[in-house]
Amino acid sequence: MLFSPGVRIYITVREPYYNLHENNVLAMCPDCDAVTSFDARGHGDTTLGAVIVNQYHSYKNVQFSRILWQFFRCNVCSRGAVAKIHDSGGVMSGVLESFYPFAVEHLELPLRVPADIVSEFREAELVASQAAFRAASALLRSVLEKVLTSNGYVEVEADDNGKKFKSKSLKHRIDAAANDGVITEARKRRAHENIRVLGNDILHDQWRKVEAEEYEDAHQYSQRLLEDLYDDRDTVEKILKAKKRMPDVPPTAVTAPTV
Repeated sequence: MLFSPGVRIYITVREPYYNLHENNVLAMCPDCDAVTSFDARGHGDTTLGAVIVNQYHSYKNVQFSRILWQFFRCNVCSRGAVAKIHDSGGVMSGVLESFYPFAVEHLELPLRVPADIVSEFREAELVASQAAFRAASALLRSVLEKVLTSNGYVEVEADDNGKKFKSKSLKHRIDAAANDGVITEARKRRAHENIRVLGNDILHDQWRKVEAEEYEDAHQYSQRLLEDLYDDRDTVEKILKAKKRMPDVPPTAVTAPTV
C-alpha cells in the first residue's frame, strides 16, 4: 500500500498506477525490486520530456484527443521508464495504457531446489511479467511435472476401484506423492485444481484467456509445493528412500586429482 497526500492507493506489482494528482506512476521497479514512484521530473528543476501525438481516438470506449509517450525516472534508483497515456489535453484526464519497464515478481524458493526447476519457475515469472498468463501457467504445469520426476514419481501404482495398474499420468503421480506423505492432502488438491487442470486446459482444450488471478494461484501453489519438497529436504529424502522412490545409496565420493 502506498500513500499520496490525501489519497490512499492500493497497487499490485503488475498493475502500474497513474497518479493524476502528482503526474507520476506507482509501479514495481525491477532494479530496486520494490514498488516505488516513477516521477516525470529529472534532477534539480529539470522536467523529463514527452512525445505527444495529437489525434482523436477511442481507448476502452472513451474518447481522447491525444496520446502521450511520457518519460519517467525511478525516485529511488533513477532508472528510466516510459508510459503510454491517453488524455484530452491535460493530465487530469489521463488514462495509463502501458508502462515500461515490466517488473518480474519473484517468489522465494528453497536453496535445494534443482537448478533446472528453478530456471523453469523463473521463466514462468518472466513470461507473466509480460501479462502472458496463459504461457506462464503452462510453464508452471511443466514445473510440477519436472519436480515429480526429479523426486522419483515417474511411473506409479494407481488404483481404480480396487484394480491396480501402473501409470505415468500426472494425476496419479500427484496422488502418489500425497499418499507417500511428501505433500499434504491440501497441497495435492491445489496441485490438481490450480496447476494440473489449468495446464491441461491450456495444452489440450480450445483457446481461452487465462486471467491474472488464475496464474497467481498456480504461481503461489507451485512455490508452496517446492517448499514442501525442498525446505526440509533431508526428511523428504528419507521418505522417498523408504518408499523406493530414490536409491538408498550414499553420494559418490569425489576424489581430488593427483598432482
